[in-house]
Amino acid sequence: MKYLALLAVAVCGAAAFALSASALPKPTLIATVGPGYTISMNKKSVPVGDYKITIHDKASTHNFHLIGPGVNMKTDLNKVYTTTWTVKLKKGTYRFICDPHASLMKGTLRVT
Repeated sequence: MKYLALLAVAVCGAAAFALSASALPKPTLIATVGPGYTISMNKKSVPVGDYKITIHDKASTHNFHLIGPGVNMKTDLNKVYTTTWTVKLKKGTYRFICDPHASLMKGTLRVT
């Protein structure tokens, strides 16, 4: 009986920890494309995990396209706006580009 009570306490504690960990806010990365021929992200390297990425698309002639392990997302062309994505970043290298100007406007994000 004593062991069942200890097991119940352990299970409840693990469940509470899992719920509190999932409720934690996700780290936010900031990406910007435009104006002019600029594209950037506020970090060069981050650990594996769930992130929010806020993209400030400041030019209707550009987009922000993120490509990497399990991710292939982009903002719309012909639009100036801000949007936020929720992504799970896995270990590897992610590229971000402006599709119409990929040879000029590009960068990388390393996930370790």
